[in-house]
Amino acid sequence: MRLKEEEFAKLLSPKEPPLQKHLKIQPPGSKTFEKMTKTTSNYSLLFNACSLPKTLKKPGRVWWLIPVIPALWRPRREDQLRSGVQDQPCQHAGNNDSKAKQVVSKIKEETLNDKVEFLYCDLASMTSIRQFVQKFKMKKILLHVLINNAGVMMVPQRKTRDGFEEHFGLNYLGHFLLTNLLVDTLKESGSPGHSARVVTVSSATHYVAELNMDDLQSSACYSPHAAYAQSKLALVLFTYHLQRLLAAEGSHVTANVVDPGVVNTDLYKHVFWATRLAKKLLGWLLFKTPDEGAWTSIYAAVTPELEGVGGRYLYNEKETKSLHVTYNQKLQQQLWSKSCEMTGVLDVTL
Repeated sequence: MRLKEEEFAKLLSPKEPPLQKHLKIQPPGSKTFEKMTKTTSNYSLLFNACSLPKTLKKPGRVWWLIPVIPALWRPRREDQLRSGVQDQPCQHAGNNDSKAKQVVSKIKEETLNDKVEFLYCDLASMTSIRQFVQKFKMKKILLHVLINNAGVMMVPQRKTRDGFEEHFGLNYLGHFLLTNLLVDTLKESGSPGHSARVVTVSSATHYVAELNMDDLQSSACYSPHAAYAQSKLALVLFTYHLQRLLAAEGSHVTANVVDPGVVNTDLYKHVFWATRLAKKLLGWLLFKTPDEGAWTSIYAAVTPELEGVGGRYLYNEKETKSLHVTYNQKLQQQLWSKSCEMTGVLDVTL
């Protein structure tokens, strides 16, 4: 399918007022905040009252964030910074050493937590992913939350180091391989009432996508719009099938997919010119900030409401329906099997 640029730009254009009008974000000192702190610990991850629930806060709980997102670590109050964060291991991965190390250093400084660490991982390289997982497993620590958040958007036609079309190879196959290589550790880490969680970031563009099983590399007719949308559709199908496999095994791991909304980031440099212009002129007013864009991912990672619950598509901290074809279990299985073949992962579903 070749998407019209205008149709694609419409999906990426902001349609809603600032996120605070939709989310239950309350400032410290408010009644809602006080109510939250009675049921949650003061483990502040975000810029406002977003805390790690007691059901998830236990010694040695480990997070992996792919890639590093500075916005996740900007609480506004110093007392929130120092309560509960100090002893929580947090691992970060990304393909920009200098930038990531600066973020990690800032996190350590602000939270007084010396258990924050960065490991290099390039999701456009299968070799890099495998080396990354090997290094992590050598640490012999548990893994409770994996947030798959890396990606490129509407780049010119080019390939990853393994020869895959970049949107499909990095946005989808990279996360597919990474998650499959870490799923055994996630299973070991989850327990009754304390499930490990996989949170994968998709996009509203999946609603206009089609999955071409005969040409997943978009080689016959390349459109950056269609290629990006297809990679985001693949992530939704992957998440739903992963959840079915995890549930069938009775494992204490859940998988959910989130839509962050239209966020003011650097991803827009290759988009339709009208969208770039709107972002430049009105992004500060209409687009979500990186802090706001991170909210639904954090919500999916920590809310008690999703304890033991998977296979959900979340937008603005609420469950919503994804594209109807994403619920097609036969298509989920076909994509899963093909992905296993492309990444060298054993297909246990056959």
